[in-house]
Amino acid sequence: MDKSLEKSLLVWLKAQKKACGLFLKLSLWLGMISAVAMVAQAYIIATILDGVIMGQQVVPLTDNAEMVSSSVSIDTYIPHFIALIALMLLRALLAYGRERASFEAGKRLRGHIRAAVMDKLTKLGPAFIKGKPAGSWASIVLEQVEDLQDFYARYLPQISLAGFIPVLILAAVFPINWATGLILLLTAPLIPMFMILVGMGAADANRKNFSALARLSGHFMDRLKGLSTLKLFHRGDAELKVIATASEEFRSRTMSVLRMAFLSSAVLEFFAAVSIAVLAVYFGFSYLGHLDFGYYGAHANISSSTDPQIVGIPFSLFTGLFILILAPEFYQPLRDMGTHYHAKAQAVGAAEALITLLEHPEPEFVGQVHINSIETLSADNLEVFSVDGTRLLGPLSFELKDNQRLALVGPSGAGKTSLLNALLGFLPYKGHLLINGHELAALDLAHWRQHLAWLGQEPQLFHGTVRDNVALADPTLPDDTLWHLLAEANISDFVKAQPLGLDAPVGEQSSGLSVGQAQRIALARALGQKASLFVLDEPTASLDSQSEQAVSSALNRAMAGKMCIMVTHRLDQLDQMDTILVLDKGLIVQRGDYSTLSDTNGLFQTLLRENVESVADIELVPLSVSGSDTQLDSDTPVDIAAEPTKGEAQ
Repeated sequence: MDKSLEKSLLVWLKAQKKACGLFLKLSLWLGMISAVAMVAQAYIIATILDGVIMGQQVVPLTDNAEMVSSSVSIDTYIPHFIALIALMLLRALLAYGRERASFEAGKRLRGHIRAAVMDKLTKLGPAFIKGKPAGSWASIVLEQVEDLQDFYARYLPQISLAGFIPVLILAAVFPINWATGLILLLTAPLIPMFMILVGMGAADANRKNFSALARLSGHFMDRLKGLSTLKLFHRGDAELKVIATASEEFRSRTMSVLRMAFLSSAVLEFFAAVSIAVLAVYFGFSYLGHLDFGYYGAHANISSSTDPQIVGIPFSLFTGLFILILAPEFYQPLRDMGTHYHAKAQAVGAAEALITLLEHPEPEFVGQVHINSIETLSADNLEVFSVDGTRLLGPLSFELKDNQRLALVGPSGAGKTSLLNALLGFLPYKGHLLINGHELAALDLAHWRQHLAWLGQEPQLFHGTVRDNVALADPTLPDDTLWHLLAEANISDFVKAQPLGLDAPVGEQSSGLSVGQAQRIALARALGQKASLFVLDEPTASLDSQSEQAVSSALNRAMAGKMCIMVTHRLDQLDQMDTILVLDKGLIVQRGDYSTLSDTNGLFQTLLRENVESVADIELVPLSVSGSDTQLDSDTPVDIAAEPTKGEAQ
C-alpha cells in the first residue's frame, strides 16, 4: 500500500476516536494506574523474597571471615503481605475496568461508523446499492466495521502505554543500577524496530484479504439466491468450481496474513527473551563477583539496612530480584503493541473501503421546503446522471397535473427507471424538475417522500410479521386500518386464513409467500402512505394472470383522483393513461395517448407489435403422460403461468 495512502487512512481512523467518548481515555488512565501498582507490587515481592532468602546476611570485611546472618521474624513482613494482596486485587479490578472501558469504546465507535455507513447508503439510494452484490455490502457493514474494534479498544491505548510503562520502569531502575537501566534503554527499540520491519506488508495483505472476502461474499450470496435457477440450467458443477476458486484465493490471502502475524510474534518473543537473558547473566556474574559495575557506591551495599550492630557490608538480592521482576513488564507493553499492530493493519485495510464509501459524492438535496400536496410536476431540459457523473437520461421535458397518469415505455436501458430514481431523490440531475413550481432539490426529501407511494417489480418485504411490513411507515396504525389496507390490496382473505393473522411471520426475502402475495402486501404498505403521487415500476411483472388482475384492480381503485407515473412493458394495458412517453437511449422519441401512438408509425407501434406477438407465440400443444390415460386436448385451457413462490426461478 502507498505510504501516503496509509498515512491518510490512519489520520482518518484517529479522527474517528471522538466517537468513543470518555471510555478511550478511561481505558488509558486505568492502564497507567495499573502500571504504577505493578511497580509497587514488584518492590514488595522483591523485599519479601530478599528478607526470606537472605535474612540480614552481611559480607565480612576480611577475606577469611565467614558470612554473618541474623534471624528474621515473619511478623516483620505481615504488612508487606497485606499490601501485596491489596495490590493484586487492585490490579485485577483495574484490568477488569480497563477491558470493559476498552470494549465500550470500540462498541461506540462501531455503532457510530455503522450508522454513518447506513446513512450514506440511504442517501446514495438503491440506484447505487444495486451496483454491488448484497454480500459485498454485508461484508462492509459487518466484517469490516467489526475489524475496527481492536484498533480503538486495544491498539490506540497500547500506543500510549507502550511509551508510559517503559519510562516508569526506567525511572524506578536507574536510581538503583545504572547498568541495567542502560541495558533496558538500549534493547527497548529493537522490538518496535523489527516489529515495523516484519509488519510493513501487513496492512496491504489485510486490504487484499478484505477485497477477496468482499468478492467471495458477494459471489456466494448471488449464487445462493439463484440456486434454483442454476440447478434448472445445469450450472451447479460449473458454479461450484468458481466458488472453489474464490474460496482458495481467500484461503491463500488469509494464510499470508497469519504467516505475517506468527512471524511478527516470534520476532517479538525472541528479542524480549534475549534482553531478559542479558539482565539475568549480568546479575548472575555480578553476584559471583565477576562484574563490579553498575551500582552506586560499594558493590554489595545495596540494602537499606543501617543497623550499626551488623559488622560488614549488608548483602541483598533486592536489586536483582526487583529489576528481573520488572524486566518482563518492561518489554510486555512493546510486545502487546506488536500483537495489536495487526489490529492496526486490519483497521487500515478496512478503512480504505469505508472511506471510499463514506466520501462517495451523493445527490445534492439540501432543501427545506415543505409542500402540502402535489398539484403539478414538470420537467424542463431535465438530464439525469449516475452518482459517478455519467449521463443516463435527457434532456427531456414533460408536464403532469393533478389527477393525470403518465406512462414511461421503451426498450430496456432507455432510462425509465433512472427517471423514477431522480424523482425519488436518489440520482442527481441538471435542468429543472419542478414540484408545484419548486425545484426538487429545494424540497425536504423526507417530507417529499411522504407524498409518494412506490411499488416496484420486486416486492421487498422485511423479516418480521405482516403487521410490521404493512405498518412500516407508521407503526401506530390500528388493526382496523391494517385490515382495510389489506382488503384494498386484495390480500386480506389470505392473511385471515393464517393462524396468527396480522402476526403471521414473513421470512427473509419474502420466503413462504408467492410473488403475487408479497406484491399485494407491499401494495397494502404503499396504500398506507395516503400518497398524492403513485410511482410504479412494472408492478405486475413476474405475476401470474390472477395476481396481475388483483394488483391492477387494487391500483386502479387507489389511484382514483391521484397522480401517477408508471413504467411498464405491458403496452396493451395503457389505454387508461393520459400521456405516454416513449423513451429510447435516454430521449423522448414519441409522446401522446394510447390510441394516437398505436396508429402512428414509430417505436411504440413496434413495441406494441412485439408485445402482441410474444403473447401469440404462447400456444397450447397436446400433452400426454406416459403410462397414463390422461391426455389434454389442444383446446383444453392450461394455466401455463403458474405463480412461482419467492426463491424459485422466474
